[in-house]
Amino acid sequence: MGPRGRRFESCRPDKTHQKHPFNSFDPQEIFHVKTTVEQLSPTRVKLEIFVTPEELKPSIDHAYSHIAEQVNIPGFRKGKVPPPLIDQRVGKDAVLEHAVNDGLDGFYRAAITEKELRPLGRPEADIVEWPSNKDFTGDLQLKIEVDVRPELDLPDYNGLAVTVDPIEVSDEEIDSELEKLRSRFGTLITVDRPIKTGDFAQLDLIATIDDAEVDNATGISYEVGSGELLEGLDGVIDSLTAGETTSFEAPLLGGEFAGKDALVTVTINSVKERELPEADDDFAQISSEFDTIDELKADLKTQVERQKAFSQVTDARTKTLDALLALVEVPVPPKLIEDEVHRHLENESRLEDDEHRAEVTESSTSTFKTQILLDIIAEKEEVKVSQDELTQYLVQSAAQYGMEPAEFVQVLDQNGQIPSMVGEVARNKALAIVLDKAVVTDSNGKTVDVSEFTTIARGADEPFVAVDGADDDHEGHDHSDHEGHSH
Repeated sequence: MGPRGRRFESCRPDKTHQKHPFNSFDPQEIFHVKTTVEQLSPTRVKLEIFVTPEELKPSIDHAYSHIAEQVNIPGFRKGKVPPPLIDQRVGKDAVLEHAVNDGLDGFYRAAITEKELRPLGRPEADIVEWPSNKDFTGDLQLKIEVDVRPELDLPDYNGLAVTVDPIEVSDEEIDSELEKLRSRFGTLITVDRPIKTGDFAQLDLIATIDDAEVDNATGISYEVGSGELLEGLDGVIDSLTAGETTSFEAPLLGGEFAGKDALVTVTINSVKERELPEADDDFAQISSEFDTIDELKADLKTQVERQKAFSQVTDARTKTLDALLALVEVPVPPKLIEDEVHRHLENESRLEDDEHRAEVTESSTSTFKTQILLDIIAEKEEVKVSQDELTQYLVQSAAQYGMEPAEFVQVLDQNGQIPSMVGEVARNKALAIVLDKAVVTDSNGKTVDVSEFTTIARGADEPFVAVDGADDDHEGHDHSDHEGHSH
C-alpha cells in the first residue's frame, strides 16, 4: 500500500493550478458535489468538481475548531478561541487551506461515488480556483485525474475447451519414489576411498578474508552434490579422501561478511556412503503398512497419480485463465504499471537493471489484466467470501511467509491490506467458477474431473465479508508471480 501522509500542506490559497498527488484516503462524510467527467482513455478520467460555499462550510467550521485546539492565545482556553481572533492571528488563508485539505478526500469520494467510477491507484488533484480568502465566497474548483477500472464486455466462458497432459506413471517414476523411501531407511557406512557424488563427507571449514579468519565450522555432515553449502564446494572436494585439505574462493552466504569473497579451507575428516536396504517384502513391512513390495509399489504409484492429478488441475486452471484472457482485450493504465514497476525495482535496488525491468513490466501487466478480468467476473457471478474462507486463505498465506497467522494478520491490518486478501479469495473463486464451466480433457481425449478443485466456487456459509470494491486500489499488490496469477 502507499504511504499514509498527505501532500496538500504546501498549497497556499494563492497558488492555483498546483498538482496534488493523493497518497491515501481517509473516510469522509459523503457530500453531493457538481461533477463532470472527461474520459481521457479507457483507463483514465478527468473529474471537474465544483464545491459551493455551502458544501465547503462544514470543512471551514472544522478548520476553525481544529485550529482553536492548536493555538495558544492569552485569555482563551484551547478550543475556545473565536473565529475572528483566529482570522487575526492565524489568517484566513490558513483556515481555507486547512478546510480544503480536510474536505478534499470527501469531495473526491462524493464525485466518484456519484459517477460510479472504480478508481485504481492514486489520483492527482489540481486546485484550479479557490474561494475568496476574505469571506470564503465563490466555488472551490478542482480538476482530478485518476486511473479507473476499464469497462469490459465479458466473453462467453461457458464451455471453454482446455487440453492438458494425461496422467501417466512410468516404472522409472515408481522406482524413483521407492529409492527416496529406501534412502530414508539407509545407514551411513564409513568408506576408505575418494569422495563421489551422493557420499556424506564430514568437513571442517575455515573462511579468511585478507588473511584474517572471519568464520569457521567443524564436523559438518554434507551430502556431496547437494549444492547446499558454499558455491563451488562440490567441485573442489570431488575425489578427495579422508584427511586431505584444499582451498578455494567462494562468496560467503551469511553473517557479517555475506556476499563477500573469501578463501575457504576445507578439510575432509571422513567419507561415508549410504547403504540402502534391499527392496523386498521385509523392507515393505518395515517402511509401510504393507506386507509385500508389490503392494508398496502399487501404493507409491497411487501417490504419484494423486500428485499428477493435482498438477493436472493446476495446469487446467492456468490454461483456462489463459484462454479466457485471449478472448478479451483488457486496457492497461500505463502510469499505474510504471509506478508499480518502479516501486518493485526500487525495493530490490535494481532500478538500472533494464532486463529485469522488462520482466517486471510484463509480470505487472499480466497481473493487472488477470485481476481486472476476475474482479468483473466475480461481480457478474455475485461471488461472496465467507469469514471461514478468508481465515483459511490467511492461514495458508502466513505459512508461505513463514509467519504465525496472528502475526501475519496484524501486519496486514496495520498496512490496510485485509481488503486485498478478500479480493484475492474472490478472484480465486471467480476462476474456479470459470474452470467449473470449462470442458477439460487430456490429450488422449479423456475428460478430466476438476470438481474436487472447484467446490470453492459453489458458495460459502455465512457470515460473509465485503467483496464489492474491496480491492479497487490495485496498488502495492505482489507481482512476484510472473505467471500473473496464483495457484
